Amino acid sequence: MIRAGVVGASGLAGGDLIRLITQHPEMELTFLGGSSNIGRRPAELHANLRLDLGLTVQPVTEEAVANVDVLFLATPAPVSAQLSELLADKVAAIVDLSGAYRIRTPELHDRWYPKVKRTTDLADRFVYGVPELVKDQLPDARLISIPGCYATALTVSLAPLTLGLGLHLKTVVVDGKSGSSGGGLQLRTADLHPFRSGAIAPYAPTGHRHAAEVADFLERGKQGSIDSLTMSAYGVSHVRGLLTSAYVFTDEPVTQRDLQRAYTRFYKEHRFVRVRRHNETLIPVPDPQAVLGSNFCDVTALYDEEGGRIVVLAALDNLIKGAAGQAVQAANIRFGLPEETGLTMQPVMPA
Repeated sequence: MIRAGVVGASGLAGGDLIRLITQHPEMELTFLGGSSNIGRRPAELHANLRLDLGLTVQPVTEEAVANVDVLFLATPAPVSAQLSELLADKVAAIVDLSGAYRIRTPELHDRWYPKVKRTTDLADRFVYGVPELVKDQLPDARLISIPGCYATALTVSLAPLTLGLGLHLKTVVVDGKSGSSGGGLQLRTADLHPFRSGAIAPYAPTGHRHAAEVADFLERGKQGSIDSLTMSAYGVSHVRGLLTSAYVFTDEPVTQRDLQRAYTRFYKEHRFVRVRRHNETLIPVPDPQAVLGSNFCDVTALYDEEGGRIVVLAALDNLIKGAAGQAVQAANIRFGLPEETGLTMQPVMPA
């Protein structure tokens, strides 16, 4: 059994990590770490988890994680940076769900994460863990940085265009909409129910750090050619799930048939990306409701002849494929397991 620890056990992603690991046939949850809920059991922190694991939240020390094989950090980026410095060589693998190590370029990191201090040497050791694109790098990785939820949807959306079709993308404009769980459990006035319910809140209309990490990853890893990638992000009133709409402009010729074949071929061997036709079901897809509770990302690529643009839609559950599920998927690959181990649950609908 792979001995797993979760730090940030009281958060939303931490709760889903606990749920997934306790259902995993090859993982055993042996450590819960945190700072604000010391001594509390999982069942006290998460109403959906009536579990008696014999574990309570403990302070994170080198001694406490001495018997852990994989440590999941579901903590704010500054905390993840500190813990990674402390524990990088103390456990076989660290899987960080925060943004502390997603952006490799120092100047770009400082712009989007000015409060997150880290060393360049440690940052260079992290593998940017989107399994569909870096699967070959994960088996030897001791440090894995899980992409942001929007960034996961965007890398899935763009990779078949740049890597599959070899297109040079001049401009990519992204519209992203996410439920309230994307902001975690921080108490902010704008997230109070009287303001959030029924709202479409433009909280990042002129830029988003997840777009910056995608651009950094694609450029650094030579994963494709994009001149400009910009994003506007909106908060909507549902709790889970997100949808990205990427409007792609290129001077190179492409048809709807080219797109469908490229996406189907690119993700043929990747079971967690479902290539959809937007009118294949009774409701148009991708729709975040159609992936909730699962590790799937649904993607559809369309060619807009009137506008001369490619439109790529991607939907996922931001707490599963956008966080806890993708973290477990990466850990599975790291420890030589089939990547779907413990993640075969189908979506729940309606939500």
